[in-house]
Amino acid sequence: MLTWQVAGHGPLRALDERLGRAVAAGGIPSSAAEFLADLGNATVAVPVLLMVVVWAVWCEWRGRNRAAAHEGPTARWWLPPLAAALAPAAVPALVAPLKLWLARPGPPAMAGAGHDGFYPSGHGATAAVAYGVAALLLTRGQRWWAASRATRARTLVLATGAFLLNLGVGVGLVRRGYHWPLDVLGSWCLAGVLLAVWCAVCGRWGRAADDGGAAAAGGR
Repeated sequence: MLTWQVAGHGPLRALDERLGRAVAAGGIPSSAAEFLADLGNATVAVPVLLMVVVWAVWCEWRGRNRAAAHEGPTARWWLPPLAAALAPAAVPALVAPLKLWLARPGPPAMAGAGHDGFYPSGHGATAAVAYGVAALLLTRGQRWWAASRATRARTLVLATGAFLLNLGVGVGLVRRGYHWPLDVLGSWCLAGVLLAVWCAVCGRWGRAADDGGAAAAGGR
């Protein structure tokens, strides 16, 4: 229903465009908005994610080397970093067909962009997936109800940081006239699906490996 209202000419689209014009004419400095919008570029968001991936691999490798003498078969520890590194590739694969299918015109500032596909926002989806997966990767395996107070605090800081970062990207895109608000909201919904898939894949396969390792150790 939301997609139909955006792609068509219903009241939701009209309201969205009024809101977009109001934000674009708002008091946020143009330079600050441009900086925030640029955080959604793949040339910025993906390298940040890859740095987190490298850090996570190094931490896992160091920790498992230290505990190798006390562990049996280990889980597929490499799966979450690998899936995280590949996650941004799913964004254009999903966003591009949706843009072509919906062909929603962009804001007036993008009139000469050479295409009509602006829903959902590619920059918004890239930022949400890259920064979201980075935050999830940094907190993987930490159960909120069983974690220490320090771990809960760190998890909350990471989640809040990822939320604020993506909110800033969305505001910057709308303020600079690159996208309508619902273009950004649609990209967040799409990113939410990808993040859920990442969690499901890593959780299911990781648990399967853990269970298999525990069974093998018990058999011995």
